[in-house]
Amino acid sequence: MQGIAIYPGSFDPITNGHVGLIRRGLEIFDRLVVAVASNRVKDALFDVDERLEMIREAVNGDPRVEVTSFTGLLVDYARSRNVRVVIRGLRAVADFEYELQMANMNRKLYPSIETFFMMTAEDYFFVSSRNVKEVASFGGAVDALVPAGVARRLRAKLAQPPER
Repeated sequence: MQGIAIYPGSFDPITNGHVGLIRRGLEIFDRLVVAVASNRVKDALFDVDERLEMIREAVNGDPRVEVTSFTGLLVDYARSRNVRVVIRGLRAVADFEYELQMANMNRKLYPSIETFFMMTAEDYFFVSSRNVKEVASFGGAVDALVPAGVARRLRAKLAQPPER
């Protein structure tokens, strides 16, 4: 298969599971647009610019990966880019149920769009950005779960003041 696909998400922050999906996606598609959703509903730890920077660092500036952000509906963004394939990662049955609903809604809004589901690598099946942030907020080690730059930024952002 050739062409371009969008891999959307909040990526707050990007994890090694996300990076693995990007790498595997590049084995199937010529190019990927990693698109950070600016979601008004979610309270993000990192602002959009920080997330874009962490993703660019994690993909080592691979020229086949465009890192960008969007607001509004994914289907509107995909249509504006003339992209018809969306990559979504799955970890568990609960992910599938949610992602299936989203894929069907997206297809209703943009009939030409296809959703390409990929299973997360088993080493990261349990990893979510939310869990990473929670572990890091308590001073737990997340170095094996996220790219090095992300771990460094998490430590800096979540640094606990010394106890007295």
